[in-house]
Amino acid sequence: MNIKEFYHRQTYTLTYLVYDPITKDAIAIDPVLDFDPASGKISDESAQKVASFIRNDKLKLHAILETHAHADHLSGSQVLKSLFPQAKTGIGEKIRDVQVIFKKYFNLQDLATDGHQFDFLFKDYQEIDFGTIQLKVIPSPGHTPADVSYLINNNIFTGDSLFMPDYGTGRCDFPKGSAKELYHSITKNLYSLPDDTNVFVGHDYQPGGRELKFKTTIGESKRHNIQLKSITSEEEFVSFRNNRDTTLEAPKLLLPSIQVNIQAGRIPEPENNGMAYLKIPLIISSATLKLMSAEKI
Repeated sequence: MNIKEFYHRQTYTLTYLVYDPITKDAIAIDPVLDFDPASGKISDESAQKVASFIRNDKLKLHAILETHAHADHLSGSQVLKSLFPQAKTGIGEKIRDVQVIFKKYFNLQDLATDGHQFDFLFKDYQEIDFGTIQLKVIPSPGHTPADVSYLINNNIFTGDSLFMPDYGTGRCDFPKGSAKELYHSITKNLYSLPDDTNVFVGHDYQPGGRELKFKTTIGESKRHNIQLKSITSEEEFVSFRNNRDTTLEAPKLLLPSIQVNIQAGRIPEPENNGMAYLKIPLIISSATLKLMSAEKI
């Protein structure tokens, strides 16, 4: 089995293409759609790079999988699906819980929260074949309640749950996120895999300005992960993770990303003026409200 990575520098995101060089069966994991928040411009340059590789190698793309509803980039899944119509989209079935949360937050009155926007809603530990690619869905919630990792042979794709050892783990301060849950996801579901299992991470933030790294092992993570080693206690990790998360700013693309990604990467339909729009909830301080009210008098 071959694995080709694509790095999106603007959001530090790794997209993976897993393929059988003999049968040409392939799946894509966590594709990216390019988005400039200042102008609202959306482009498909990153997804097209994946598509070009698929075409050049004459691969058969069976599925486009998400590890979770990303909060830091828009999904490029619909671009790939439009180019390869036979490919199915997939995500963990708990995406429905995330849809419920953000339907209310964004007041998306027409949003269905049954997950039907995706072709596959995976159950925990479900095993499924995409041609000759045998995949097992490993639950890894905590970063969000719907995170899953994908185990393919001796390789696990961990999304935002587990990063390179010198960076640590994903944040847990999103709605229904849980540091305690992430601790058990990693220690019980990921660290129980054989030490030589290859770990392919969802992001690499290149701490200290080092070169790009996206592949480690379960053994290396257990021994050297700076936030969660195999000997780290639950109390120690939860305290660290919760304290650290209070210092983090919201991801720059949080609001647009969530609206698109809970709908399998679909952009809102254009309105009667031909333009499509995303919502930006406003959090207005009480002092500002008083000032605004006074100006109206």
